[in-house]
Amino acid sequence: MNAIKNIKGTHDILPGEVCKWQELEKIVRNICCQFGYHEIRTPVFEETRLFSRTVGEDTDIVSKEMYTWEDRDGKSLTLRPELTASVARSYIQHNLNVKAQVQRLYYIGALFRRERPQKGRQRQFHQFGVEAFGSNNPEQDAEIIGIAWRILSVCDLNAETTLHINSIGSEECRNKYRIALKKYLNPLKNDLSDISKKRLETNPLRILDTKIEKEIDILENAPNISEFYSNNDKTHFEQLKKFLKSLRIPYTINNRLVRGLDYYTNTVFEFISDEVGSQNALIGGGRYDDLVESMGGKTTPGIGFAAGMERFIIAMDKTGRIFKQPKPDVYFICLDEISIKTMISISMKIREIGFTVISDPLRRSLKSQLRDANRLKATFALILGETEIERGTLCLKDLKSGSQEEILQSEILKYFNSLQT
Repeated sequence: MNAIKNIKGTHDILPGEVCKWQELEKIVRNICCQFGYHEIRTPVFEETRLFSRTVGEDTDIVSKEMYTWEDRDGKSLTLRPELTASVARSYIQHNLNVKAQVQRLYYIGALFRRERPQKGRQRQFHQFGVEAFGSNNPEQDAEIIGIAWRILSVCDLNAETTLHINSIGSEECRNKYRIALKKYLNPLKNDLSDISKKRLETNPLRILDTKIEKEIDILENAPNISEFYSNNDKTHFEQLKKFLKSLRIPYTINNRLVRGLDYYTNTVFEFISDEVGSQNALIGGGRYDDLVESMGGKTTPGIGFAAGMERFIIAMDKTGRIFKQPKPDVYFICLDEISIKTMISISMKIREIGFTVISDPLRRSLKSQLRDANRLKATFALILGETEIERGTLCLKDLKSGSQEEILQSEILKYFNSLQT
């Protein structure tokens, strides 16, 4: 029988790699808490219409990449391909606006898209992100971007990363721009890809997101959306730029940046890195002031970002960052069967006061167990054999210095407690 392997586009995160994920998660949680954000966890699958309505029927995510099936009751369900829509659904369903006028939320979780696996992009992938509901002021935009910048800085990635920002304006602005963009692109329609030809009819702004060199050249002389800003759009964007300068966050204005999802309005941004290959956006986000209302909630402004954790870890590895592997405080060596009961009892008591203790379940020799203790970089070895049982003692060996001493079993907790003071 052939061995069963993981599905294409998924990967196992093995013990030697998990420490990287745990460190990134710890950084994200600590920084989000410093900014007053609270964690939210939503189900990994939702009704399909949640994503088709919010992400956009014309997006690759909805049209090609979602894992969708019909449940036994005939309802269409989908593994979540992104998390903003799920968080917004939860915000509406649980009336979070009643609990606080401004809701600051963050998440860490797995998502699913059936696309071609490549470096930093899998079919099951992981993101962290933040969402803030309730304020349409530019200082809220600056706070969100500030969180992203702080995470990048603590991960030693800010020096290798460039912030690109743009404003895609209000709905009125975008409607005027769509007309102008279609007017410019229609005579050049035959030079566009099939995907862009379709987008020209359904959502021409998404053509700006093209990665095809020929189309990038065509867009070089296209009108800029900034030509269609309302006074409010201009004021919002100008204030945001001032706030970013006060935060000492360098940025580049990218007039072609629109982001890939249909629900964005006004501010959009990406942090770009050259360290992760062709999928070079480490963090991306923007404002979505119409999203909650479009889902049946009250008019509620919002802004957030998401970041791929796989890409983050690739970039962090390239900085030469050393991730600390967990190591035991104590390796408890038991030399004979009669000592096992005492070893188990003392080990648990040492754990209860906050230390990590492991032991060898294979009953190997003293030499083999000491070799294993050194391999695992344990701080101490506790040695218990027939002689120690008779004396009521333990042999404590400092594995770094090599020194050892005999300690009464009744005094061992006192010894380890003294290490904590």
